[in-house]
Amino acid sequence: MSSAKQHAAEIVRALRERGHQAYFAGGCVRDLLLGREAADYDVSTDATPQQVMQIFPQTFAVGEQFGVVLVPETVSNGQSCVVAELRSAGTGQSPVTTPFLARHVVEVATFRSDVGYSDGRHPDKVRFSKDPREDVERRDFTINGMMLDPATNEVLDFVGGRDDLKAGIVRAIGDPERRFAEDKLRMLRAVRFAARFDYKIDPATMEAIQKLAPQIRQVSCERVREELTKMLTEGRARRAFELLDTTGLLPEVLPEIAAMKGVEQPPQFHPEGDVFVHTLLLLDKLQAGGSKTLAWGALLHDVGKPPTFRVAPDRIRFDGHVEVGVKMAAEICRRLRFSNYETNRILALVANHMRFADVQRMKQSTLKKFLRLPAFDEHLELHRIDCLSSHGQLDSYEYSREQLRSLPPEAIRPTPLITGQDLIEAGYEPGPRFKEILTAIEDAQLEGRLTSREAAMEFVLREFPA
Repeated sequence: MSSAKQHAAEIVRALRERGHQAYFAGGCVRDLLLGREAADYDVSTDATPQQVMQIFPQTFAVGEQFGVVLVPETVSNGQSCVVAELRSAGTGQSPVTTPFLARHVVEVATFRSDVGYSDGRHPDKVRFSKDPREDVERRDFTINGMMLDPATNEVLDFVGGRDDLKAGIVRAIGDPERRFAEDKLRMLRAVRFAARFDYKIDPATMEAIQKLAPQIRQVSCERVREELTKMLTEGRARRAFELLDTTGLLPEVLPEIAAMKGVEQPPQFHPEGDVFVHTLLLLDKLQAGGSKTLAWGALLHDVGKPPTFRVAPDRIRFDGHVEVGVKMAAEICRRLRFSNYETNRILALVANHMRFADVQRMKQSTLKKFLRLPAFDEHLELHRIDCLSSHGQLDSYEYSREQLRSLPPEAIRPTPLITGQDLIEAGYEPGPRFKEILTAIEDAQLEGRLTSREAAMEFVLREFPA
């Protein structure tokens, strides 16, 4: 038994010893029944938050009004760390900081029924319950609506979750429209679960999503971004985006990607089909657990093609699609509230993805600067899957890899021969000209034409007289 599962089981045991009902609940039950190790363990109980906190002194009532308490497994005192992102508590609060270290944190939630969802996310009123069935009936999907006794492995299944697991179906519990009205994000979650497990979406659930898809715009950009990122990094990104398209959610959350559909490409370079098909093929090659910036870079690398499409006398062209794509990707990152760090990484992938076409003709200085781009492994991988999703030629990819193998780090990023201080001491006035001079010296150094400080100063005095 994993440490996380053991901690959750001990919480269940402690609650039961004090006369309460308690079970594993939600996604961890689904994963255990599928023979997978659960990422997180949640416990549902008829104990109130106050009773839970009396039983477990070191707890955090992160959503007491919703009946949610975090119970950490502590490992030492006197230090602080962020122990958990609030997952299903629905509190909208920030991550919790504890005065002790914790290996695992279990969310303990009181059985409840919810009344009204005026804001489309949080219940207007919560009524605690002693009936686990009531608690299950407020949850999202049948495959997430089961409870399990860790001591006996008995499963409480009031909604047909086991049957849907066996049949491979994502089905809303009860009335799908009501479930999605309670939290619009559940529409994206239905797509993500169906993609992750390669399941079908129940027809009634699909119909409700297609009807309510425009309402996804009511969900915060941050929550949408996180769901989309999970879709892109859980190993079935292509299936997820095909389902986003089928459900009608794609034009609501990423209209720029929906615009790729039907945009033809020159068949000599893209025999696979239009821009949307090409993008889906890239997504199909993303590995589970991979970099999210690479995943978003793959999704957005050709986002500038639809607005730059034109049919020239010789062939279909997308003049300036990289520059346009960078601007569009920047707007998408801004809209979805990516961090500056993530935005810069994603935009760099979009901006540089076409440069591999010239890599074998680059000057040594240009090539070395290209190879030392931050996170170049992501640029290289994007180029590889881009090629494999179109013409299939990997010459530039192999050349780049060989250059990386053969060039020592000091050749790609050498110590500067001279600095701005050297120029000042030689009588040059600080200003914009410094960048021009230092760049010219670095290029000559990267190309092997300058190898010493003395030679560099002679070069400056000859080419850039004071």
